[in-house]
Amino acid sequence: MRLLHFAPETHLRKLLEPRVARYETADLYADDVDYCVDLQALPFPDAGYDFVYASHVLEHVPDDGRALAEIRRILAPGGMAILPVPIVADRTVEYPAPNPYESDHVRAPGYDYFERYRMHFARVDCIDSSKAPERYQTYVYEDRTGWPNEQSPLRPAMSGERHRDIVPLCYVHEEGGR
Repeated sequence: MRLLHFAPETHLRKLLEPRVARYETADLYADDVDYCVDLQALPFPDAGYDFVYASHVLEHVPDDGRALAEIRRILAPGGMAILPVPIVADRTVEYPAPNPYESDHVRAPGYDYFERYRMHFARVDCIDSSKAPERYQTYVYEDRTGWPNEQSPLRPAMSGERHRDIVPLCYVHEEGGR
């Protein structure tokens, strides 16, 4: 398997690298990666990877539709991408400019965000933390009632302190279609 890991987390590299034939890393700014590339314009050939992993990356990318198209383009038939983003709103809110107080996020992804993936992939399965057995819950515990505020003026408030987390699994058809 050929794996491309964007914004690679060290702890995941240790887990993933020994399990694949080719493990490569990419980031827009980091020095310690194989490729310094823009996710919106990848220099890789079509169908060059079997698996793409980019966790908490797309909320920083201005043209996420173009980035999703590029990820789909570099995936081989039968390939898969795991592309989670932080869910911080009920519905996605686009920002006019990167917010420096939110690590330069250009949007506040909501539960509807993964609908964008369906335009690019044959199948998108959203693994929802609320469906896991209670002892394995991966909820995000955070008070979000203080939004909007001076640092995050566009983020809408969310009630509660326990918020679902969602991991999207994005699949390419075996034949190489979407």
